[in-house]
Amino acid sequence: MSVNIPDKGRIFAKKSSFYPSSCVTEILLALLGIFVFIQLFYYLFVFSKLMRHDPPTAAYAGAPEGVSVLVCAWNELENLRELLPLLNAQEYPLFEIVVLDDRSQDGTEDFLKEHADQWRHVRFIRIDKEFPHITAKKYALTVGMKHARYPLALMTDADCRPIGTDWIASMVGQLGPDKEIVLGFSPYYKEKGLLNWFIRCETFYTAIQYLSLARAGWPYMGVGRNLMYRTRLFFEHKGFYQHKHILGGDDDLFMNQAATRTNTSINLDPESFVYSIPKTTWSDWLRQKRRHLSVGNYYQRGNKLRLGLLSGSHTGTWFVGIATLLWGLFSHDTLLLQILGAVFALRWLVQLIVLGGINSRLDRTVNWLSFIGMDIAFFIYYVGMSGLILSRKKKVLWR
Repeated sequence: MSVNIPDKGRIFAKKSSFYPSSCVTEILLALLGIFVFIQLFYYLFVFSKLMRHDPPTAAYAGAPEGVSVLVCAWNELENLRELLPLLNAQEYPLFEIVVLDDRSQDGTEDFLKEHADQWRHVRFIRIDKEFPHITAKKYALTVGMKHARYPLALMTDADCRPIGTDWIASMVGQLGPDKEIVLGFSPYYKEKGLLNWFIRCETFYTAIQYLSLARAGWPYMGVGRNLMYRTRLFFEHKGFYQHKHILGGDDDLFMNQAATRTNTSINLDPESFVYSIPKTTWSDWLRQKRRHLSVGNYYQRGNKLRLGLLSGSHTGTWFVGIATLLWGLFSHDTLLLQILGAVFALRWLVQLIVLGGINSRLDRTVNWLSFIGMDIAFFIYYVGMSGLILSRKKKVLWR
């Protein structure tokens, strides 16, 4: 009886042609699983808490704490004409509006001298000097803190507009015996064009991150367009001393050093929202984003890790997803393509549910039909911005 022994060379050739294909598929699926798991963890266990957040009712008993609203202005004459009447009309018993006129040359000083008295809550401070050891806006805010008459400081910008007359009252209402910081929401006005759409999407998603992480006990930033904290806290931490030379960071870097798990509150009350005028050119927006993203290099290590996991898993999901798609098409692996489609469908479904729920709490600043488009746009954004912040830095103004 004879036994046919297969040729060893044929066996080796068969294994060598099969094994690499199987190995590549397993690696791609493993990486895709890791990245998507991180993404779903953030959406289901961190972000989703904003949908259930129940803020305290804005109220003040007895004598209310006084509030100093600080507005930095550098050549903002036209914006101040619109903003100051809105701020002066706020329905709160005890507050002042301090306009910090930082070397404006557009007639702001003359306007304030002539018209500030017509608003009972408005006063202004003219800043004529610039110092090399501290950036201009941080110096202006420091001057405002030193001259504030009241124990609560509420920051906004000249190109912002409160949504109603209860903005101050709503922000104060989120304070408590152990709360010293209130993080507010500041969306951008809706206008036509791709740039405006992306600015609103990016602002919405950034707000989700800093508000939900603060609610989870990891506060790391606020936005200077709508941010309140006690002046005492500012001086206890020596103001902006630790980062006085860094352009930007008057809001997020100070929050990095002063905000804690117990002393920070968030505000999702629609009466507290402050709308802002968006950039209208890509060059202005890129200049602004370069400044914002470069400040992130100075965040605390834990904050950088949490944000890095979120953005890294986002880009990783797309890079591996594209690689899996190409490999599935090349190897004619229909099962792999079906798995890829199912994974992305699950991820998009979770995004639609969670982002849609949060969007309803944040004044529907983004159309829910945009969520999948946002997902793709943020992948391009993260990749592009990573190259932008690594490129040669250019000098930009505090504005």
